[in-house]
Amino acid sequence: MDQHLINRAFDQFKHLKAVVIGDVMIDSYFWGKTERISPEAPVPVVSVKNKENRLGGAANVARNIKALDAEVFLCTVIGDDEGGTTFESLMKDENMPVDGLIKDEARPTTVKTRVISQSQQMLRIDEETISPINRKINKKLIERIQSIIENEDIDVVIFEDYDKGLITPNLIKQIITFCREHGVPVTVDPKKNNFKAYKHATLFKPNLKELREGLKIEMPEVKKENLDKAIALLNEKIEVDQALITLSERGVYINTAQGSKIIPAHIRNIADVSGAGDTVIAVASLCLALGMEPEFTAQLANLAGGLVCEQIGVVPINKNLLEDEALRLSK
Repeated sequence: MDQHLINRAFDQFKHLKAVVIGDVMIDSYFWGKTERISPEAPVPVVSVKNKENRLGGAANVARNIKALDAEVFLCTVIGDDEGGTTFESLMKDENMPVDGLIKDEARPTTVKTRVISQSQQMLRIDEETISPINRKINKKLIERIQSIIENEDIDVVIFEDYDKGLITPNLIKQIITFCREHGVPVTVDPKKNNFKAYKHATLFKPNLKELREGLKIEMPEVKKENLDKAIALLNEKIEVDQALITLSERGVYINTAQGSKIIPAHIRNIADVSGAGDTVIAVASLCLALGMEPEFTAQLANLAGGLVCEQIGVVPINKNLLEDEALRLSK
């Protein structure tokens, strides 16, 4: 990576404004220690030492944007329930505006509870509804997003899709059309259900599994030629400007009109891959908003995704750590 570009990116992130649209959740953690097996059933007993709630799903993308010193508006739907109140409080605790939050009385706030013993996840409990949001809420959300884009002079819009029902084809089409009319780039972290709905997105970032499922292809061997063919097929269907494919331990693949390339991952002590994709799309989106070169964007996003994998649980990128690591590698 070029040192000048690194300095420019980290200096200018703070001038950017982003909108994140997507399914959100509370990541709830029970941290403890296991020393015995339950007499009631052959399962470990976790003696809980600490409890913690974190913003998850698309909210973790927003946390990453905020961690890079950019301003972020999270646009989503939560329940009018205890979880919704907790979610709103967590947003305020992190000094993020709640203008884009819409409460739905008929829809519970998604909560994912993880039980962790001595750095090992023992169990996860999901409380959620994944049916699509109703027409009234969909219309209200679209209007709220459009209002924020216009009134806040937004630099980039990010779709963070978890297939939990918030993002609908109608919402996608209206927001991408609106953004194109207003000259705002759109980045997408997709899932299977809406994979082919993101026509004319600026940057499309599935992981390898999502690419295979979305296009219904095998791709037994991950190499540049096969990825090139996959993106050619993708562009026949949805015509995106750039494709950034995360390849886990292999790194990332970037494809633009100027060409394509696989950028290898850096060797890491992987503790937890949760949330790495959120970090990648956040970094890539801000770099795109700054007009950075696609290869630099992919390199920095790749580096950031690897760094968060060294920590347990869903955590945002540390800006100073990322900048120091990028500068170290540029020498």
